[in-house]
Amino acid sequence: MDSSEHSSCTTILVGKNASYDGSTLIARNEDAGVAVNPKKFVVMHPADQPRDYHAKGSQFTIQLPDNPQRYTAVPEAVDQNGVWGEAGINGNNVAMSATETITTNSRVLGADPLTKSGVGEEDLLTVTLPYINSAREGVQRVAQILKEHGTYESNGIIFSDVNEIWYMETAGGHHWVAQRIPDNAYVIAPNQTGIQEVDFNDPDNFMFPDDLRDFVKTNHLNPANDFNFRKIFGSDSQLDHHYNTPRAWYGQRYFNPESVQGKSPMSNNLPFICHADRKITIEDIKFILSSHYQDTPYDPFAPGIDYEKTPYRPIGFNRNQELSVMQLRPYVAKSSAAIQWLAFAANPYNILVPFFTNIDETPAAYGNTTGLLDSHNAYWLNRLISLIATDHYHSLMDQVEAYQEKEMGYGHQRVAEIDKLASKTSQAGLIKVLTGENAKTADTVMKDTQKLLTKLVAQASNRVRGSFTRAHY
Repeated sequence: MDSSEHSSCTTILVGKNASYDGSTLIARNEDAGVAVNPKKFVVMHPADQPRDYHAKGSQFTIQLPDNPQRYTAVPEAVDQNGVWGEAGINGNNVAMSATETITTNSRVLGADPLTKSGVGEEDLLTVTLPYINSAREGVQRVAQILKEHGTYESNGIIFSDVNEIWYMETAGGHHWVAQRIPDNAYVIAPNQTGIQEVDFNDPDNFMFPDDLRDFVKTNHLNPANDFNFRKIFGSDSQLDHHYNTPRAWYGQRYFNPESVQGKSPMSNNLPFICHADRKITIEDIKFILSSHYQDTPYDPFAPGIDYEKTPYRPIGFNRNQELSVMQLRPYVAKSSAAIQWLAFAANPYNILVPFFTNIDETPAAYGNTTGLLDSHNAYWLNRLISLIATDHYHSLMDQVEAYQEKEMGYGHQRVAEIDKLASKTSQAGLIKVLTGENAKTADTVMKDTQKLLTKLVAQASNRVRGSFTRAHY
């Protein structure tokens, strides 16, 4: 599969002191170049992990270590184009999201060309997450792979553990920088190189290849006096102004209205590291990653707007495939601390469902997605809802929003219930218990979602073009 089909994601990172409960939170919409790209939620066991890995969409191959951990992933439902595992948490409670596709300017690409045999989004989760024991180790493993194999695309790669979040950006075939997100900060990354000033004397918060400064100097890449990774390696194109920066502008407008006051959605100087004046919740993350410029002149659903003429690409739109919000909690036992909140299809209409990740299998409705439409699958059920609700937005969104509020409340209720149950369960039996509780959560959500689909179909059927009643004459 051409990597451009997975080139339009949006990332939010929230440090532990910036989050509502002290958790590290990393989240990313996976968007595709097409509206329908079925996804599933799975557990990968060590016995199922390849040892001799061959990509299907590129020439990348690698021999993998013999000691993989169990991990969750959200791969393609049909793997003919490769795995594309995207987001997951391993057995040591390290989370990874890969990737936020970004852009590199032509000067850098001339000095360090992309390599066809390198690693890419299709591969990164599979060849990294099972082998790391901390967020920092995730950066180090990808760095080694880049040194040996290079990459065929530029990406932002996210790692977290209960203490740290690291954001790693590649540029050219072999170069990169990683920054530790401050504990009291948040980041919104929208398909654009984000990291700004790099402190080469601060190894606690920055990592980079040994030759980075020499590479920049030798190839005359730095247009300024400081070392700003975004300005040196990134792009600032018309596409960025309409496709990328408006998404960061809207998210920062939500958390810090004063910081973007007077700034255009096309601004090229929005900060990478941001600080909110309040704690950030999972609901906040979901709102931003479902947003379409509500309460601005750029909302494609605003009355009287021709959506084909809106100037900026929304965050929540038809090409969303899955959203994973990975929460690593410091206040419960490690064996039940990791939760992957998951949503399928277009985010304006779906809901996040909390799944504990210390499990041996995922619920069938989320794990057995088929290539053909089947409303018993969570992916397809939510895809149908998004299709109907989009075409009847103003008449049906009250039903959708009521459903969303109810289900988010149910999700938090389930987390509290399962935490209480986990605290009374022996370690030997915990995986079985968490697996069963995830299934119960999924069953209730699926039933409620099927009820919503039934309501939407009934209401939309009365409003289709060509409908006719006696009241018409």
